[in-house]
Amino acid sequence: MLARIKSWARRLKRDGLALWFALRDPATPWPLKVLCWLVVAYALSPIDLIPDFIPVLGFVDDALLLPGLVWLALRLLPEAVLARSRERAEQWMASGAGKPRSRAGAWLVVGLWVLCAALAALWWQARR
Repeated sequence: MLARIKSWARRLKRDGLALWFALRDPATPWPLKVLCWLVVAYALSPIDLIPDFIPVLGFVDDALLLPGLVWLALRLLPEAVLARSRERAEQWMASGAGKPRSRAGAWLVVGLWVLCAALAALWWQARR
């Protein structure tokens, strides 16, 4: 069972990295580039949408949201782009290069938190 989970996690890491390469591939249609950018930005963000210290909910994004978004993006990519991107991801992982980071993803998550706070403040003001 543990071996299956490790294998799944490795494939998820590879596929997230493959989306990073697919984002830079000129054969990827622009609507898919937008989806890939959102998924990659969030996956590589050092900040989670739901902080992990919140019991149960903190792991929902890591266990359900992110794998679901990666799956969706992979299903929509053209086969040739996906094959090239997975090959490049395998090479990257085999080389021992570090995990790429996304400042854009961090800003995306911070922006979502700010938007939620602003909407909550507006809602609170409207109730008075």
